[in-house]
Amino acid sequence: MAAEPVNLNEFQELARLALPKMYYDFYAGGAEDEHTLKENVEAFHRITFRPRILVDVSRIDLSTTILDYKISAPIIIAPTAWHKLANPEGEVATARAAASCNTIMVLSFTSSSSIEEVAASCNAVCFYQLYVLKKRDIAATLVQRAERNGFKALVLTADAPRLGRREADIKNKMIKPQLKNLEGLLSTKVSSDTGSNLEADAREAMDASLSWKDLEWLRSITNLPILIKGILTREDAIKAVEVGVAGIIVSNHGARQLDYSPATISVLEEVVHAVKGRVPILMDGGVRRGTDVFKALALGAQAVLIGRPVVYGLAAKGEYGVRRVIEMLKDEFELTMALTGCPSVKHITRNHVRTEHERIHSML
Repeated sequence: MAAEPVNLNEFQELARLALPKMYYDFYAGGAEDEHTLKENVEAFHRITFRPRILVDVSRIDLSTTILDYKISAPIIIAPTAWHKLANPEGEVATARAAASCNTIMVLSFTSSSSIEEVAASCNAVCFYQLYVLKKRDIAATLVQRAERNGFKALVLTADAPRLGRREADIKNKMIKPQLKNLEGLLSTKVSSDTGSNLEADAREAMDASLSWKDLEWLRSITNLPILIKGILTREDAIKAVEVGVAGIIVSNHGARQLDYSPATISVLEEVVHAVKGRVPILMDGGVRRGTDVFKALALGAQAVLIGRPVVYGLAAKGEYGVRRVIEMLKDEFELTMALTGCPSVKHITRNHVRTEHERIHSML
């Protein structure tokens, strides 16, 4: 029997062995040269610690609060597409893992289980990821369904007026699976015989005219708090606060949209300084270790979201695999807190890390 994985990278390898190439490439791939895909991970490697010694770390508290929901650690499940490609139980298995780990799951707009199925499966705190399509009434219907089924917040993904160019999907002729939540709302016919049909369908459905003024419309149709996902600059962070979002997710869409956009950890502080504590800031992209979680918190994030590792855990070992991925990150994060001298999340400060910029500056 194969040895149990000891870190998230080993789960990725198990997923690669378990999945058909088309599906593994879909999950693992990024846009164009995949520069940002590599950089999301590598930018974390360039941040080092300034650990403090002789601090009482006999008891470590990892817990934190996001939008008034207490979670066991600042690690949330990011929205990722089509979990049934990874495991027949799909998002239901992922939600159960979130519930048993006492954390939040953001259900993807392109999920392969319905809002209703996920809500009925367990008592996880769920947020709903929203894309606004050309047919605005579809978004309104989905928002109502999310509200009715006890979802606690909306995550508006705002960095995809068009779909990024994912060359592995084009080569593999990746076929779009069924969009469970859009049955009866949107035609799900296959529309392209050359290359991936994902891009063709997305272009047909996505509203490239969506702009800041439409946030007012979205707020008018729901009482749920709205987080905006896809912010990478000071300017957009300030705008987001001005239009009244409840939170910001610093994200480059897992490096699947615009290649050569910056690694999220490298621009997190720019956004934090612009927002000045007015709304919570979360980040995703490249988190593979508990040390990465700590670095993100030290630079001002309230929590991180993990995407691909969750899918890899699901593909390798189902619900148990997702649970193990979250538990592994939590264990590594707890150890990092102990070794840096931080008995609770509140004790993690900017002084606990040194960025590449600071290291270069100190040499001058």
